[in-house]
Amino acid sequence: MTAPVFVVEPGAIGVGLGPGDRWTLTGPEARHAASVQRLRAGEPIEVVDGAGTRLRGDVADGSGPGAVEISVREVAHEQPPTPRLVLVQALAKGGRDEMAVEAATELGVDAVRPWQSERSVVQWRGDKKAKGEQRWRALVHAATKVARRSWLPEVLPFVRGNALVDVVAEAVAGGAVVLVLHEVASAPLVQVPLEGVREVMVVIGPEGGISDDEVDALVAAGGAAVLLGPNVLRSSTAGPAALAAISARSGRWA
Repeated sequence: MTAPVFVVEPGAIGVGLGPGDRWTLTGPEARHAASVQRLRAGEPIEVVDGAGTRLRGDVADGSGPGAVEISVREVAHEQPPTPRLVLVQALAKGGRDEMAVEAATELGVDAVRPWQSERSVVQWRGDKKAKGEQRWRALVHAATKVARRSWLPEVLPFVRGNALVDVVAEAVAGGAVVLVLHEVASAPLVQVPLEGVREVMVVIGPEGGISDDEVDALVAAGGAAVLLGPNVLRSSTAGPAALAAISARSGRWA
């Protein structure tokens, strides 16, 4: 049986735990384990803290809806893969931005950033910004559990319009490679050198694509306009496809 994974706050698992110790899962994750998953004594369970720590164990006797006692078999710390992958996803209609975030998390992205581009039909204004960011955090949390990851991707602050230019310039100054996917670019993504790169940022536009002015500004800031492949992909699939290609080429999936 594949052990279900539950996500707690960084540092919640603590230090010094070893085989034979007991650890208690509490809060919403404990209620989900007991009431939804209906885990019973003896069944395997894993808990991750979103910062690389993974606890493997078995449900112990005496567990209840509000607290799941775990008999620890192993506690390990997994190093983050390299290079770090960041997805800048433009807000898109029909929930396609959320589809991209969910799939990107399952594929191993390290951070996602919402971007309201020039052609974004969806607008995050007023309280929609806070609600939108919270929705993305919930998606990332759920997808991390599905993918059985020990690292929880970060939801970076929302940026609007040309504010992304400063973000790209800062990333490039820090040594990152920034790839702006554009259907009329001539440079193939699969030919971009990635050896020794510490971070790759991928910028994806909405359903209408990134405007020429936006592409020019992002390239002027140090980004590179690249072509993913021969076909034009939707906003929901372009980012995950690019991340998969980068992961295979960079050794993250080796």
